[in-house]
Amino acid sequence: MADDLLTCDVLIIGTGIAGATTALELADAGAAVTLVTRGEKPHSSNTYLAQGGIIYVGRGDSVALLAEDLRRAGAGHCNPAAVRILAEQGPEAVREVLLTRAPVAFDRDGEEALSLALEGGHSLPRIIHSADATGKSIEAALLNALENHPEVTLLTGHTAVDLLTPDHHGRNRLAVYGRRSCVGAYLLERASGQVKRAIARFTVLATGGLGQIFLRTTNPRGARGDGLAMAYRAGARVINAEFVQFHPTAFYHQGQVHFLVSEAVRGAGARLAHRDGQPFMQNHAPEWKDLAPRDVVARSIHREMLSRGVSNVYLDLRSYIDQGEILSHFPTIRARALGFGVDIAKDLVPVVPAAHYSCGGIWVDEWGRSTVDGLYSVGEVSCTGVHGANRLASASLLEGLVWGRRAARHIEARLGAGGEREAGGGGGNWLAEERGREPAELHNADDIPEWSYAEDGAADPALISQDMRALQQIMWNYVGLVRTTRRLARAVRQLRTLENEIERFYRSQALTDDLIGLRNAVRAAIIVANAAWANRHSVGCHYRE
Repeated sequence: MADDLLTCDVLIIGTGIAGATTALELADAGAAVTLVTRGEKPHSSNTYLAQGGIIYVGRGDSVALLAEDLRRAGAGHCNPAAVRILAEQGPEAVREVLLTRAPVAFDRDGEEALSLALEGGHSLPRIIHSADATGKSIEAALLNALENHPEVTLLTGHTAVDLLTPDHHGRNRLAVYGRRSCVGAYLLERASGQVKRAIARFTVLATGGLGQIFLRTTNPRGARGDGLAMAYRAGARVINAEFVQFHPTAFYHQGQVHFLVSEAVRGAGARLAHRDGQPFMQNHAPEWKDLAPRDVVARSIHREMLSRGVSNVYLDLRSYIDQGEILSHFPTIRARALGFGVDIAKDLVPVVPAAHYSCGGIWVDEWGRSTVDGLYSVGEVSCTGVHGANRLASASLLEGLVWGRRAARHIEARLGAGGEREAGGGGGNWLAEERGREPAELHNADDIPEWSYAEDGAADPALISQDMRALQQIMWNYVGLVRTTRRLARAVRQLRTLENEIERFYRSQALTDDLIGLRNAVRAAIIVANAAWANRHSVGCHYRE
């Protein structure tokens, strides 16, 4: 076997809740899984940073009530079938995976019942949490279950370069007449600079979001649209890309966004206010006030900042939440804010909106299948239609969990690795149909050429940084919270010019993670900008003046 060649049943790119769940379900079924992350540590993901919680079941709750909340938050643009799947299967997935298979230490009340929190857009308290570090607890539990699993190979410090499609990468030029398919990916081992061919029977993209294409974001450094851009280049269908949700409350200090301040803070009673302590959301959303859907709150803050000529607004916890509750429920937020000289129990907390979540992405069906054969997508990089035009708070972790399980069950059947388990929620005769197919075979590795290395040295980091900053400025100023036809047209023109320059640069330099990320980021930015320009109607988190 060549030194640059890896083979497996399933290649999963991304280690957040969606990717980790898919990996765990498949590995438990006996499939050989290679789990890949660009981070030096496997927990580097949006999941790890999630504070508030995950949707479960509230007292007096029902499938119909959760479905209605999802539809309302999604501005009526949600996929009805996906909403039904999430509302019906979500609680079962939480019980079986996060309470049993990989148990998470969720907060409990005095009677040892799960503590339920209220968040914006929800009709009643149904969010379970682990203080204000829920994502960290979930990620730790899943990775602990995956660690030393005999069927899992975990590759850290590996950046996916591109998906392998035989009609494009293969030596057999007649493959262009067949169905478009994905047979793995090129992976850059960052430490050595070697590019490996990873050949898999099935590939799952779980790469997360694209917040880093904006100047201000709550997302980690690697959330730059890698999966979206790779899938687009491979020919996958992409939908709803204009619906980028801006979180209303990111901690702001000296002109920079530093971290997310959870929606749960307002759920506990905190109010948005100006420096003088006067709240203002009652003027914008009298029915919901500070618990209005996120797009409403974010635009309200934006208007207040513009009308008053201020750089930020504030969250007031001290006037509305008992100090003991602040200290016990929000220790992580308090510790991080103290590092910037702000005590959330005593001081007003400076906040601004920031790019937070992509509601659109790679089109997938109810099993996580994309339009490219052999390619699945789960989590934020995908678009099931659950979120519609605007995500309901704490719905993203649940979507990653549910579709991670569903994609795994479907792949399991296609592998012929058992395939006896039901995925829940009906699905007709899909299992019988998949059992009737021949198990998927590994693509012939000799058909995929080894990577051709550029003769020039590594790209100048200063040039990469400058280009990245330029596209972030374009996206923030022209494709941000409030969009206009002229701004969007200018954004598309400037981004296309920038992409041409970046593509020439990319093809002449030795690969680095930052260079790969820059190439993907500008393509993701163009996808978002084009979608925003094409949609002339304000809906959800896409707002046009």
